[in-house]
This record gives sequence, structure tokens and C-alpha cells, in this order.
Amino acid sequence: MTHVFPISSAIFLVIVSLLHFYWAFGGKWGIDSVIPTTADHARRTFSPGKGGTIIVACLLACAGYILLAQSGYLSPVLSPSLIQWGCMVCAAVFVLRAVGDFNYIGFFKKVKNTKFARQDTALYTPLCLWLGLSFLLALF
Repeated sequence: MTHVFPISSAIFLVIVSLLHFYWAFGGKWGIDSVIPTTADHARRTFSPGKGGTIIVACLLACAGYILLAQSGYLSPVLSPSLIQWGCMVCAAVFVLRAVGDFNYIGFFKKVKNTKFARQDTALYTPLCLWLGLSFLLALF
């Protein structure tokens, strides 16, 4: 059972990383429901650029590596203490993402009737909580 968290989470992270690379290089599939919009659906709350999307893709892939290295499935190419710190940072980032900004994302968002908000409630926020827990469990 202890294998389920790190392995499934690393798979999710790689898939989401590849999806970000797809979007960065012009892919359109799913793009209409991955960025929060205002309550009146009039505009996106931000517009990520190609560079930022590539950085996020790389960070997600690195997070997958850190999780697998901390769990003992991959040999660490970084010092164990750096892997451990990376795991703590990833746990914090994903748990904070699950909590949200209290407006557009997370469990406590106010705007709930947009396409993104429905996807966030059903998929993105629970996935972030799962990932955060996976990183916390890998630390112990």
C-alpha cells in the first residue's frame, strides 16, 4: 500500500508535466478549463506565456523525480538533504494550492460557477491534496 502514493503521484506529475509542454508548444486540448476566469466568464484571471508554462512543466517533472528519489525508487543525483528539502517544499506548495487563494482556486474559493471552478473542485484541488500528502508521506 505504501507504494501507491509515490508511484501514482509521480505518474500524475509526469503526465501533467507533459500536458504543460503540449500547451507551451501550441496544444489546445483542455486549455479552456485549466485557467480560472472571472465570475462573469468575461476574462481569464491570468494569461500564462510559453516560458512560464515550460518552467511549470519542468518543475512538475522535477517534483516527480524528487518524490521518487525520496521514496527510494530512484537514485538521488542531488544530496539527500536537498531531496528532503525539495520534498518539504513540494508538500507545502501542493497543500497550499489545495487550500487555494479564497477567490478562484482551492477548497475555499468563492467563484464556483465557472468551467474552471467545477474542474478545480472535481479534479485539480483533490489531486493537489493527494500530491501534497504523497510528499508528506515520503518524508516519513
